[in-house]
Amino acid sequence: MAELTDTELRNELIALGYRPGPITATTRKVYVKKLGCLRAEVAAARRRGRGAPPSPARSPARPQQASPSRQRSGFSAPVGATRDTPKQRMEGKGKGFEYYLSQFLCLASFVLLLIFLGILVVKMIGSGWLDRKEENFNLLAVDCDKRTDDFCQAKQKDIIMNVLHELYNYLSIQAGNFECGNPENLKSKCIWVSEARDHVLNITGSSPQKFEAALHWILNSNKDLGIWLKGRDLSEPVTKVEEVFCLESAHPQMGFGCRFRRAVVTAIMNLFLFFWSLITLWGILIFLKHRWRKMEEEEQAMYEMVKKIIAVVQDHYKEWERNLERYPYVGIFHVRDSLIPPQNRKKMKRVWERAVDFLASNESRIQTESHRVGGEDMLVWRWTQPSYVSDSEH
Repeated sequence: MAELTDTELRNELIALGYRPGPITATTRKVYVKKLGCLRAEVAAARRRGRGAPPSPARSPARPQQASPSRQRSGFSAPVGATRDTPKQRMEGKGKGFEYYLSQFLCLASFVLLLIFLGILVVKMIGSGWLDRKEENFNLLAVDCDKRTDDFCQAKQKDIIMNVLHELYNYLSIQAGNFECGNPENLKSKCIWVSEARDHVLNITGSSPQKFEAALHWILNSNKDLGIWLKGRDLSEPVTKVEEVFCLESAHPQMGFGCRFRRAVVTAIMNLFLFFWSLITLWGILIFLKHRWRKMEEEEQAMYEMVKKIIAVVQDHYKEWERNLERYPYVGIFHVRDSLIPPQNRKKMKRVWERAVDFLASNESRIQTESHRVGGEDMLVWRWTQPSYVSDSEH
């Protein structure tokens, strides 16, 4: 039996009416020993003149010719049974699953049927009870228009609450339709009071006096009932029922699709505003950085221009001392024209003006004067040498 494979060992055990579990290296010895015991039982039964004991898990089958390996092992098993057992086991499992599934579905259907019948009975009983209550209530010969007892006051309040409830639903639906595409082509969410009154009276069957009482209730209530009363001038508050021109819902009733679409649009708009604000801030920051850099460059260019002006005025003064120049001063515009080319004068105008102002307020060696040169008054610069230098030179 040691030469049998796991599959052959399993088939042998099943053929002898024993259903083994998983055959592994640890359980193989147990199943081999069990196979030997079963074979011994079969051999003993044959010696006593009886056939092999029928399998408890399957009905007895007609013996067929055994395989040579089984003939050598001392017993014969039905070949057909050996081949069909795995298939039959799979079919048995499939049939078991289908059986339990069908039982579950039947049970679920029965429970749902009971629930449906219960709901139907409750609806029928409740409707009949309400109908009988309304019939009995209508049979009461009570005129509450002229009575002020507790019963009539409660009845009047119920009627007004019903009118308010229907008015609230109507206005919220109209406002929701206006917000969600306006399929009825409404001009505004504020519905004319005559149109709202006609709708409510048609639905509730109340009188116009009850509708006016409902409007009084809204005006006198300190709570937010979700209904706004507006006059012809929308900016003015309404204090009397006669001033009411239109009614508007404070809570529009919108479907899920409309709310989802509006939420998406609102989110996109908020996101767009956020990114637009962020881009604007970045733009301002970039502009300021550019502006600061330009100011630094302009200030540096101004200092460079101041150095050049000082050098030109000082050189002119030295040349005058050597009798190379006619005047000890030099014209400001002459200095400008000698330092800045004509094509750059417009671009360097601000730098030049800042340099002139800087020299006038911060440079003591250059003195700004006004002289008549060539018959015209002009501003000039004169180099002023310190006194101790002049004395030593003389």
